[in-house]
Amino acid sequence: PNLQRENIMDRRQALIAASAAAFVSALPRFGMAQDASAAPEIVDFALGDPNAPVELIEYASFTCPHCATFHLQVLPQLKRDYIETGKVRLVYREVYFDRPGLWAAMVARCAGEMRYFGVADIVYRTQREWTQGDAATIAGNLRRIGLSAGLTDAELDACMQNAETAQAMIDNYEANRVEYPIEGTPALVIDGTLYGNMAYEDIATRIEDALARNQ
Repeated sequence: PNLQRENIMDRRQALIAASAAAFVSALPRFGMAQDASAAPEIVDFALGDPNAPVELIEYASFTCPHCATFHLQVLPQLKRDYIETGKVRLVYREVYFDRPGLWAAMVARCAGEMRYFGVADIVYRTQREWTQGDAATIAGNLRRIGLSAGLTDAELDACMQNAETAQAMIDNYEANRVEYPIEGTPALVIDGTLYGNMAYEDIATRIEDALARNQ
């Protein structure tokens, strides 16, 4: 069974690795040159005090319905009780189980650090709508989300047609998988321990335990 799972994951990653070029080809061309002199740096986006006593890493896919539920229902409670009170720092790491999930992450990253989570919120709230259709339709749907979030056509063109950034994102995701074997989403790492999807009450219990240890 483990070998079968590994083969499935290998095939999945091979498909995702080919998706950067597929995404670019699904988008309209505007003749913008890309600087491929150096691999782009892919950073994690985070919420909360960098010096918070507990770190919570969320691994999530923008096409995962359970991740949308977590983002829309559980995350607001975590913000209220732990992130905004300085007890927890949330680090968000993207998981690419399919091509549209990678594409959505590219659009969110177009927004930059200040607007990333705002775009992510729109992506999750409208997940059932933008994921419908063929590749070109999905790309167009995501472009409209970016425009609705205040991104310009030029900003979207610059990032959505950048295959080097897409490949760097995939490479970063693969490096994260080495650190923690993520097989499903959302996955949570609380104070260094990996957990699967949990209700808010269960997350809070583990956070409180971590806070007690780190006092």
